[in-house]
Amino acid sequence: MVKVWKLGLTSYDTALKIQLAIARRHLDAMIKGLPTNYDTVLFVEHKPVYTVGIRDDTSKSEILRLQDLGAEFRKTNRGGLITFHGPGQLVVYPVINLKHFTASVKWYVHSLEETVIKMCEELGIKANRSPHTGVWIGDNKIAAIGVHASRYVTTHGISLNCDNDLSWFKYIDPCGIKDKGVTSLTQETGINCSTERMTPIFLRHFDKVFACESLDMDSPAKEEILSDVYSKLMVQICT
Repeated sequence: MVKVWKLGLTSYDTALKIQLAIARRHLDAMIKGLPTNYDTVLFVEHKPVYTVGIRDDTSKSEILRLQDLGAEFRKTNRGGLITFHGPGQLVVYPVINLKHFTASVKWYVHSLEETVIKMCEELGIKANRSPHTGVWIGDNKIAAIGVHASRYVTTHGISLNCDNDLSWFKYIDPCGIKDKGVTSLTQETGINCSTERMTPIFLRHFDKVFACESLDMDSPAKEEILSDVYSKLMVQICT
């Protein structure tokens, strides 16, 4: 059983704090030997933000250039290099314990790719893998993946270009790959592939690939997590 939380348009920082709060619950349960299942999948759209992974070497002048475009810039502990997130792009953060599935990060990345490939197939699009992580349509990337795992508990995830403004990508080499492009589901299908329309399709294929059953998270559980996030934020402010 995997709980689903649709956050809607949310800042990168807020979504990250929610991920970390859920991951902390996973790790605390493991330390205490409790069988509690906190497996959760977050669906979100971000306000414009460029993010980089642990291999980042972005200069200060480059960061300022990107921020001048009207986007935020965030360094993260995920794998992968620079990418962009913005409205119209479906960002999926599975915060799951891989020991409940298959205890392999390689399997996990492959399964995220497979979810999007099957989703594209349903939409009449031939998508595939390449030597580079992510999902591709020809030489154009449609989904980027960058993950982190601590004791097999995952954070970060996958971003799928649905109906987003692709012009933001022209200011970077997405994922550090030169001479490759980006595309979106709307661009490939010729129909409006909003995140609202694509979310249930993604989730259906996620359930199949990960052999799980998804259920919307209830309000008390959400409020408990948000309370935890808020409490930690107040501690940081006070100190």
